[in-house]
Amino acid sequence: MQWTNALSTRPSLEAAVTEVVDKITSSLTDSPDLGIVFISSAYASDYPRLVPLILEKLPLPILIGCGGGGIIGMKGSDQVLEIEGSPALSLSVATMPGVEITPFYLSADELPDLDAPPEAWSNLIGVLPDKNPQFILLCDPFTSKINDLLEGLDFAYPGAVKIGGLASTSTMGLPSALFYHHSNQVEAALYREGTIGIAFAGEIIVETIVAQGCRPIGEPYRINHSERNIIIELTDIDNETPPRPPLVILQDLVQSLSDQDRQLAQHSLFIGIARDEFKFQLHQGDFLIRNLIGVDPRQGAIAVGDRVRNGQRIQFHLRDAQTSATDLELLLQAYQREPGRDLPAAGALMFSCLGRGEGLYGELNFDSNLFRHYLQNICIGGFFCNGEIGPVGGRTFLHGYTSAFAIFRQP
Repeated sequence: MQWTNALSTRPSLEAAVTEVVDKITSSLTDSPDLGIVFISSAYASDYPRLVPLILEKLPLPILIGCGGGGIIGMKGSDQVLEIEGSPALSLSVATMPGVEITPFYLSADELPDLDAPPEAWSNLIGVLPDKNPQFILLCDPFTSKINDLLEGLDFAYPGAVKIGGLASTSTMGLPSALFYHHSNQVEAALYREGTIGIAFAGEIIVETIVAQGCRPIGEPYRINHSERNIIIELTDIDNETPPRPPLVILQDLVQSLSDQDRQLAQHSLFIGIARDEFKFQLHQGDFLIRNLIGVDPRQGAIAVGDRVRNGQRIQFHLRDAQTSATDLELLLQAYQREPGRDLPAAGALMFSCLGRGEGLYGELNFDSNLFRHYLQNICIGGFFCNGEIGPVGGRTFLHGYTSAFAIFRQP
């Protein structure tokens, strides 16, 4: 398997396409099977011309991609750049012998009912579950019914990797863009809604790192009483104290924090929901991070940006630049310690939140450079998303403020 990426920051779309194609063709030794393109919304008026321009210079049997508020790619063989708010075009191209690549486009109206059997989903995608496919998903943030899609794919393809992101723009009011070309169709398509994706099957392994960038504070609690996304009562894990309203627990917790963390809690407080119900000791990374979206001072209840249920364990979390950096580094170190990591990966894709990057860290290229520090000599492409898709605890979720990486290697 061969994977290469090229990045251009030329303000002219024609010049940018020419630059990335020239760089890619000079490094390819076999005919390409797949292209994945990410383009800055600075080129939004030229979106309809993008895929025809690429295919004119580099015939690709399959090409998918989307627009982004920031773009990630390789400037030369050893430098990765994160370009935020300026013109940028990133093209990843792969030759994948022994891999069956199935592209698809899904409109929200096509999605099966959540009560439908797994066959309804596999018929829609066009890949049988026994092929053990792995998925890349690129979605419009407003019209894709993303949570229904992820729940349905997890139901139909349990254990399969699903990773990707929601298309974004750097300017409010610009429409999203999803790019799709398959050699079986007459014309390339530019979609403004729905989901495009790829299912990989065969001689490929897709591994993931999902860095949510939070650290727990206080102790874990168990939900004693809840309704939909409202937590009404919490109790300690051992049920040794009477249930209390979560707002009371949170107020006591904030008072016990350092001055710096109290300041952070005013604008960067989140709630983590434990994903493994059978894991006794919970640590950083064992939680699905969700927004804390409101409180009811009279009842002492809090509203969470996800459904919750009685019996689940939760813990309050904080996020800042240092925590995000440490979280990603710990995950990369853990990844490197796993068996087989001495063999190089072929390539990677990065899906990072618009809220990370220079605005979070105060410096450019932080997440991508940290990734390349641990996975050296690997080509990486990607974009800054309106939401990131990735697995936590064996299920797939839509995240925020996250950097999610897909790492491709052969068995």
